[in-house]
Amino acid sequence: MSHRTVLLTEAMEALNIKPAGSYVDATFGRGGHAAALLARLVEDGRLLALDRDPEAAAAAADWARTDTRFSFVRRRFAELGEVLRDHNMMGRVDGVLLDIGVSSPQLDDPGRGFSFRQDGPLDMRMDPTSGPSAAQWLASCTEAELARVLRDYGEERFHRRIARAVLAARSTAPLQSTRQLADIIAAAVPSREPGKHPATRSFQAIRILVNRELEELQAALSQAVAGLAAGGRLVAISFHSLEDRLVKRFMRTQSRGVEPPPGIPITGTPRGVLREVGRPVYPAAAEIDDNPRARSAVMRVAERLP
Repeated sequence: MSHRTVLLTEAMEALNIKPAGSYVDATFGRGGHAAALLARLVEDGRLLALDRDPEAAAAAADWARTDTRFSFVRRRFAELGEVLRDHNMMGRVDGVLLDIGVSSPQLDDPGRGFSFRQDGPLDMRMDPTSGPSAAQWLASCTEAELARVLRDYGEERFHRRIARAVLAARSTAPLQSTRQLADIIAAAVPSREPGKHPATRSFQAIRILVNRELEELQAALSQAVAGLAAGGRLVAISFHSLEDRLVKRFMRTQSRGVEPPPGIPITGTPRGVLREVGRPVYPAAAEIDDNPRARSAVMRVAERLP
């Protein structure tokens, strides 16, 4: 499946783009959102993009050479604050876009090890040059650790059965391929969700763990808000309930302000730094029909207060 940018029109509207403004696409991927954003900027506009995936960096290289409005940094979005300071953009950004999760090119390349649909090495790293792979983590984790990850990050109800089966298989042969792991999980699960492969939740959970996705997102949200100018928009598109819950709570907390500890007297009402903009946005039925991977997407928007 070729890469199709999710909620493209809706994200551009949510950013409330100023033609000469400064924007950050913190999850460049293959540049779908970035291209639409650049099309709305004049010569004085600016777009800074980040991604940790080396293939995304390769895709962005030509853009950076030919468009003076565009610059790219191969960094994790949890390092957004440092990148903004390096580019003299801290507190000056008119919009930050976060399109969270794994991209279609990553899923569709068997060599990246994200999917069980085609056999490949059990990797799952968004940056294959950094940190332990899924195979390396599975080679050393305990049964309790694996069960916890499957439960907390995959919301997998058969987490104990799967963890037990994976460690039993590991004791006889190293876990090295996606098909090998998927088959072990399928054999361990006593019943299946309609229309869903039994390994779906487990692969998702292990991927989130390997890439520290929730920790990265929490750090990126805080740094994005710090980078915004007054009136700047934070737009976050998530594809998983844990991610969306984190975004929702963050925006709500930042809009309400920090409550003082009990018993500490204050004057006035705590004031937040964000204003939530509208309701959550979901893909239309037509988009889901055209791109089934869009079905779980949800977009939330907030604006930086003066």
